[in-house]
Amino acid sequence: MSSPHIRRVLIAGGGIGGIAAAVALQQQGIESLVFERAPQLRDGGAGLHLWTNGMLALDHMGLADRVREIAPAQETCHFATSSGRLIGDWPVGQFTTRYGQPTVAIGRSDLHAVLRDSLDTPVRTGAEVSGYTEHEAGVTVRFTDGTEETGDLLIGADGVHSAVRRGLLGPQPPDYTGYIAWRGHGRVDPAVVAPGTFRALFGPGTRFTYYDIAPGVVHWMSVANGPAGGRDQGTPEQTLAMLRDRHRGWTGPVDEVLAATDPASVIRSDVVDRSPDPVWGRGRVTLLGDAAHAISFNIGQGACQAIEDALVLAQRLAAVDSASAGELQAALRAYESERQERTAPMQKLARRIGRMGAMENRMGVWARDRLLRYAWPQAFRAAERDHVAYGTRWAASVSA
Repeated sequence: MSSPHIRRVLIAGGGIGGIAAAVALQQQGIESLVFERAPQLRDGGAGLHLWTNGMLALDHMGLADRVREIAPAQETCHFATSSGRLIGDWPVGQFTTRYGQPTVAIGRSDLHAVLRDSLDTPVRTGAEVSGYTEHEAGVTVRFTDGTEETGDLLIGADGVHSAVRRGLLGPQPPDYTGYIAWRGHGRVDPAVVAPGTFRALFGPGTRFTYYDIAPGVVHWMSVANGPAGGRDQGTPEQTLAMLRDRHRGWTGPVDEVLAATDPASVIRSDVVDRSPDPVWGRGRVTLLGDAAHAISFNIGQGACQAIEDALVLAQRLAAVDSASAGELQAALRAYESERQERTAPMQKLARRIGRMGAMENRMGVWARDRLLRYAWPQAFRAAERDHVAYGTRWAASVSA
């Protein structure tokens, strides 16, 4: 189905959410223009998870097979203490049989490339949004270089510091979680980190997670509490040495993974999120992905939710059957309501898990680890029911 009543959609942001939205609209026969403020179209060197619900969404877009060609499927997610004491295992490899798609790990830039290669229209880079004006004929977006573009509606998919969000809801900065993430990757022998590995380790006030994102390539993340706005001192080699000191004595193969890391790959970022917002849009303007519902990494659903947003929004817009501004706006508000119900619980859950992971007091950590060991089997079942199984809506659409 396509909507002849929507001529052109403007999308601010050329990351995963913005490109996914453009591809989903393209598949519904709706033209879009994507604007990215960076001078080059790229999406970072970090790794990410695509849970089965995200893979089912990509399958609906015809892209899951391409992802599976390059992204290792995960078998079991292991959660343990820094000493290696087991907290819980989650056999996510079973999702392939249950739902038809695996959970995979992939380089963020690799996923971005799969989406970008499916888009027929070019993306305008170096286009930083300075503001927008809504009028009877649509929305006009202004850029810092003095140029403008007009379309029927505007999607703000420009990340947690979204300029579109700022114009829509005001200058509300995201919430700093109180902890910092260092990320990197290295070449690690598969005998050390087996294909399909995911492991999350919890220590006092710090965590370490690692998983393979390509044959012999392991992405890792080290998390520690600290003030916002800090910078690492010295060379990349010194930063990596600091991280090895932080995790010295942790269960293997943490040190082996860090030792195999390219120092130039290490990036540092303050971890931010947002509380759920009751308003994502007004008039002909709406938000998508982190601009709408920034979710911390603690449940690994950020990219999946941006892709789901893209599909739901495209389907709502494709159903618009008149040129009425009221019907277009009703479609946007329906998208927002549906996706708010889906993403708000994830925002809250990710924040709770992050707070538990940030605990520093030894007795509190001792109690936390035992509580998690007791509660996480039920938590895993709830996560499958509430997060992963949602993707069956896309599986039903594929088979229909």
